[in-house]
Amino acid sequence: MGTAMFPLGAVLFPHTPLALRIFEERYLVMLGMLLDEADPEFGVVLIERGTETGGGDQRFTLGTMARLSHVVPQAGQMSIVARGAERFEIVQWLEDAPYPRAEVRPLPDLEWNEALAPLLEETERIVRRVLGRAREYGVARWDPEVELSEQPLERAWQVAAIAPLGELDQMELLRSPTVGGLLRATIDLTLAAEPLLGDPVPDGVIVVTDDPDIDPDDV
Repeated sequence: MGTAMFPLGAVLFPHTPLALRIFEERYLVMLGMLLDEADPEFGVVLIERGTETGGGDQRFTLGTMARLSHVVPQAGQMSIVARGAERFEIVQWLEDAPYPRAEVRPLPDLEWNEALAPLLEETERIVRRVLGRAREYGVARWDPEVELSEQPLERAWQVAAIAPLGELDQMELLRSPTVGGLLRATIDLTLAAEPLLGDPVPDGVIVVTDDPDIDPDDV
């Protein structure tokens, strides 16, 4: 049968929560079959080209397993919460019937070294600072004060997950072969992204534009 897969327009990191609203018939079928299992889980991969709905998309070959923790039935759909687990590589995609499936190969867990504690602390400080700036522009998906795990390896992955980065940068982090490499790359990519935030527009400033596609009410 292969492993059930859920291609998304977002990257799932290990030890990070994932909330989904499922309404496509193929994924409702998938969820129904997973709920018959003792430890239901599915793979999440980033869509490289295409969209989340309708199929026909191209997908990255690296992903993260998601373990179901909560399922809430709703009219015509299901809301679920899962948590990122181990990473995997796609060995072979199988037929997308009745839902996406693949043969996967688990990747080894990263190994924590206590000597990395100062680097983790510095990485978290930088990420939270830049995340606070990103929030001023309404582009932060995470609260800068979000609570993270006390377990250092889990915390390292969570710090990478909350960094205000695009999906391709997140994929680079997900590929990290060591915790040290993960933390250093998180710092580098976060600092590189910070200048792109620009400067906030002060209250009371009027923005003038002749772009017909911009609604003044949206400025």
